[in-house]
Amino acid sequence: MKRLLHGLALVVLVCVLAACGPQRQSVFPPTITIQQMKVQPDGTWQLTLRIQNNSYTGMDFQSIEGQLQVAQGIPVRVHSKFDLDIPSFAGDVLQIDVLPTPAMNQSLQAIAGKGSAGSLAYAVNGTVHGTPNLEDHPDNKNPRDFPFHSNDFLSPVPGIANTYR
Repeated sequence: MKRLLHGLALVVLVCVLAACGPQRQSVFPPTITIQQMKVQPDGTWQLTLRIQNNSYTGMDFQSIEGQLQVAQGIPVRVHSKFDLDIPSFAGDVLQIDVLPTPAMNQSLQAIAGKGSAGSLAYAVNGTVHGTPNLEDHPDNKNPRDFPFHSNDFLSPVPGIANTYR
């Protein structure tokens, strides 16, 4: 009986010590969408991308590599290096300039005259590079690549020329 009690005490002690470890903070891929798009005077498109952190910890995002496809046309490259520290379950925006193809410009001009009733399908996908901000372990930086894919529609903003949301 004494042996059984010692064995049970040892199991309880191991379980208690295992529970004393640091809390694990879950990291999930962010959501990236186009918040706004403006046609610049030089013909480039200025994309305002929204990065929504879906993790239980803050993330430090450093760069994005991807492509933008409008109306089933040929995709164009979307890339940028930056430094955004986004808290858990929060979002921030980033502006990137892209050079559209002539077909992309034609598709945009086709909906411009329709006002807010016009819409243009888009897809943006690629990889965003980030590092979790682990306050308990500042030396344990683990950079990660998160794939993303988002598709939605752009419509002209009433009263603001060359702006789409």
